[in-house]
Amino acid sequence: MDDLGFSVETGVVSRLVIDRVAKRNALTRAMWEVLPGLLAELAADPKVKVLVVTGAGSSFSAGADIGELVSGADPADPMAELRAHNLRAQAALREFPKPTIAVVRGHCIGGGLEIAVNCDFRFAASGSTYGVTPARIGVVYPPAAIKVLLDLVGPATTKYLLFSGDLLTAEEAYAKGLVDRVFAEDALDAGAADFAATLISRSQLTIRSAKETANALLAETDAEPLAFQRYQETIAVGELAEGIAAFQAKRAPKFPWRG
Repeated sequence: MDDLGFSVETGVVSRLVIDRVAKRNALTRAMWEVLPGLLAELAADPKVKVLVVTGAGSSFSAGADIGELVSGADPADPMAELRAHNLRAQAALREFPKPTIAVVRGHCIGGGLEIAVNCDFRFAASGSTYGVTPARIGVVYPPAAIKVLLDLVGPATTKYLLFSGDLLTAEEAYAKGLVDRVFAEDALDAGAADFAATLISRSQLTIRSAKETANALLAETDAEPLAFQRYQETIAVGELAEGIAAFQAKRAPKFPWRG
């Protein structure tokens, strides 16, 4: 286990593992603080094409380390430092330039769910559980985190999760759009690996552009300039030409763009 609460396995499909098994992978302030740097290193590695985010042991993450919630120096806002690190980490994961897949077993609660919903996809084991529980302890959830839920599952499910603090089964979460696929426990890793292989076989430039555009539209910023730049790149580097040639020849494409 990494002393910082994460372990990292690098490769074409890299793995970022939340690794505090004794605490059901509860997330500390130090873990939120270090996460953007770990993601930046993975983003800069040209061999990485897909990032799998998962938890060690039987849980993805049971949420925040409760003992730290009100440990800040300012009695008027004891969560200020924790909140700042938390929101920066969520943004870094959301803006990670390559596809991200949360592979979830067991508990995916609170801060764990924040990590999962900021990934591009969520693949769930049957028997896993999902929830956001601030109403159980009197925490006011920050607007940026609420917006991620709103964009993903809409206002009714967002309010249900935040108001009630109830937990959803994997099947209930799938029905509400909170997770994308549900697998039997012993098929989860293979399902994620198969999907990662599909993503690797596609145009990485197309995927990069689609993610950038989706994020820009969700942030209500102008998506056109960068999308057009990416379009021009597909022509300049031969990405589009190779895709069309492979389709016509009925062969697998060998896309030239490496990021």
